[in-house]
Amino acid sequence: MRTHFEPEEAEEFEAAKDLLIRRCQTWAAGREPAADEMLLAAALDSRHRSRDGRLGFWDPGQVRRLLLEWIPHYVVAPPDVTAATESLRTLLRYMDAAGLLDPRGAALPELERAVTEAAAEYPAAVADELRWGVAKYWAQKAFDAGVDLTDPKALDRFQRDVDAGRVPYDQDTLDKLFVARMTGAGPDEERAFSQPPVALPPASELAEAAARSQVVRQLTALAEWAGAEGRPLTGTGALRLADARELAGLLGTGEQDLKVRSSTEMRRLNLLFSWAKSTRIVRVSKGRLYRVAKAAPLLRDPERLWARAFEAFFDLGDAIGPPVSGWSGPPILPLVFDEVLTDVLNSAYGLPEPLPVARLQETVWLACQSDFLLSAMVEDIRREQVDRDLGRALDVLAELGAVELSHGLADELYSLDLAGPDEPGGLDEDLQPLPPEVRARLRTRLAEPGPLVRLTPLGLRATRERMLADGRDVPLVGELAGAPPAGLLGVLAEHYTAETGALELEGWLAAHGGSIDPLLDAIRACPFRARASAMLNVLVHAHPDGTRLLRDLRGDRELGPLAVTALTEAGDLAPHDLTPGEQLMLMAEGLLTLLELAGPEEAQAQIRKMAGKDAAEVVEAVANSGHPAEECLAEFRALVAEPMRAGRHRLRLVGRPAPGSRGRPDGRGKKRRR
Repeated sequence: MRTHFEPEEAEEFEAAKDLLIRRCQTWAAGREPAADEMLLAAALDSRHRSRDGRLGFWDPGQVRRLLLEWIPHYVVAPPDVTAATESLRTLLRYMDAAGLLDPRGAALPELERAVTEAAAEYPAAVADELRWGVAKYWAQKAFDAGVDLTDPKALDRFQRDVDAGRVPYDQDTLDKLFVARMTGAGPDEERAFSQPPVALPPASELAEAAARSQVVRQLTALAEWAGAEGRPLTGTGALRLADARELAGLLGTGEQDLKVRSSTEMRRLNLLFSWAKSTRIVRVSKGRLYRVAKAAPLLRDPERLWARAFEAFFDLGDAIGPPVSGWSGPPILPLVFDEVLTDVLNSAYGLPEPLPVARLQETVWLACQSDFLLSAMVEDIRREQVDRDLGRALDVLAELGAVELSHGLADELYSLDLAGPDEPGGLDEDLQPLPPEVRARLRTRLAEPGPLVRLTPLGLRATRERMLADGRDVPLVGELAGAPPAGLLGVLAEHYTAETGALELEGWLAAHGGSIDPLLDAIRACPFRARASAMLNVLVHAHPDGTRLLRDLRGDRELGPLAVTALTEAGDLAPHDLTPGEQLMLMAEGLLTLLELAGPEEAQAQIRKMAGKDAAEVVEAVANSGHPAEECLAEFRALVAEPMRAGRHRLRLVGRPAPGSRGRPDGRGKKRRR
């Protein structure tokens, strides 16, 4: 049971959704309020079609998104707050009981409080037609008119009534919904790329790095220079030239002796001046520059000031890439600075080797070309401006301490996707991530030494925090130290590499006494075979002697089928090494997993295909195998074995007509004339 699927894995997600809804309703029977299938599906759809796509990750924001945005936009239903909120409560409680809740989200009590709080707003949200989608608008109108939404003929009649003007509707509302759809407004979120788990140094090292930051020292000095008494500014709000020269010497920008007419021509100083205002450590009032009194604690805390400066950096496009006079026009990177530099840092996040700046230049230029209509006459000049401003932005980030710049040959990792369709490993042209001319240019550039960039630990942490705020999944080694065993193994199985998973598991064991018994118990309690297998696989790969662990578990009644399956798949056990009982458990394990992953109909089809005329015997053997996963086995009996038995005994037509088939019960009806 996976809880994360890429957008293109539509069939896999639908199979998992069906399984989860089925198991949730079975679990809730007689225990929880009835869970509505449509609302359960809506809850899972809302998490799948989100920035991170994690079905098991819930926090108060996701609760509100479902109840106040998703259901009003998509689900045709009366404004019954009880049905919606109780179905969500049941789903959350079931996921918690089954070990499916992502431990990086909110705990169940906090989620239940969020449901209660959102319930008060739910009726108004569902009734607000401006929150509906266009399809929901018409479906809701049909539903309110008593139309059976599952009856195609009834829907056709409703459509004819609409076309004939017999169904009243608000054209103004409908126009607004069409505009919202065209502009992308709505609860759907664009899926973000999954990020690899990263490790950070101790907090003390990060604090020391922040204190060493050149920009942090300069901003602190600038605020102290402004002081409580303030410094006079020009009529345009710039530093007076004499003060600017004094400050440039104090901050070490090297611009104090430049022959300029205005302090705004001192680019480095002007950048720091703008940066200090953006971080709110200085303020302008009545023509003077003052240190902000409330910023005193911030100025004494280099780490907090660094974080504030990093956030303010994305607003400094004009100061980093100032307008250039001339017939080609002003630079374009400052116009999309926040978006582009966010993508640049996200691209460098978690990479094992420094990223060649040449690749960033190419992708940034492609982004600028897509956002702006550029004249061919000035394209080369524009490209030079973009490359220059990007380089300057990276220099500024290096001065802050967010990135580290170097020079050398790029790792071959960054050339792997440059092969053409006719070369080994090359993709078809329509699948290529970059245009042919860009790939050719990069192959030439990456063959020679060039500038490289990588995030520092401070930059890594700050970029991660921005991605977290954007709703993305950005695992951090060490963040699961307090997670429950099932949540730990589930996240490691789906979101961690073997190496980072081993590090995370090592830290968890150190924090919980070192015994793997709680982890084995969590695998035993897992009600999903595919998930239990993945959890065991994580533990085995992190164990100093994983094969021995599997062999020790071979005789475990509950974990034995998983261990035997793993040993067989790894080639450590051959079929003739298995006892008859193990052979039966191996077959049962495989078919129970198949039922989970593919659904009942596909499981039946695969059994018939694999076993042929022996399919009935195989099904009966599994149904009576005594496999320890009782819930899974009961589901197999109900959804696979019983239908296949019924199919085997179904009456069939014989070659000649049965008595009475021409109209009389006894078959002696009047003969037709020839």
